[in-house]
Formats: sequence, structure tokens, C-alpha cells
Amino acid sequence: MPAAKKAANLSLRSDLLEEARSRKINLSQTLERALESELKKQREAEWLAQNQCAIDAYNAETREHGLWCDKLKVF
Repeated sequence: MPAAKKAANLSLRSDLLEEARSRKINLSQTLERALESELKKQREAEWLAQNQCAIDAYNAETREHGLWCDKLKVF
């Protein structure tokens, strides 16, 4: 179930607002999509930063010892 909508006051460049209105662009929907995209990027960057040590350690282990399945490969 989608979250409830809440009114927000925003300030936009007047030229962008006028053109968006003339093109019948739904500002709320457009902003929601842009925010979802930006928040996803930020969450991904935060996750990567929080887990970088573990990723580096795994990569070092793999470089040194290979993958557990290397001996099972038949190709």
C-alpha cells in the first residue's frame, strides 16, 4: 500500500514551472520519481561505503585463495 500523500511547498525556477505547466507535466508525480531515484542512489552509495571493508576483504581472500568452486569447474 503506497504511503499517504502530504502537501509540501516548493520553490522552482519560474521558467521551468511555466514550461512544465504548458506541457501539462504532473509536478507531484515528476518530483516523486526524481526523489525515488535520488534516494535510491544515496542508499546504494551509503551501503557501499558501509560495506566496503567487507567487500575488500572478500576480494583479497578470493585473489589469494580463489573461489571455493574453482576445483569443481569442468571447463
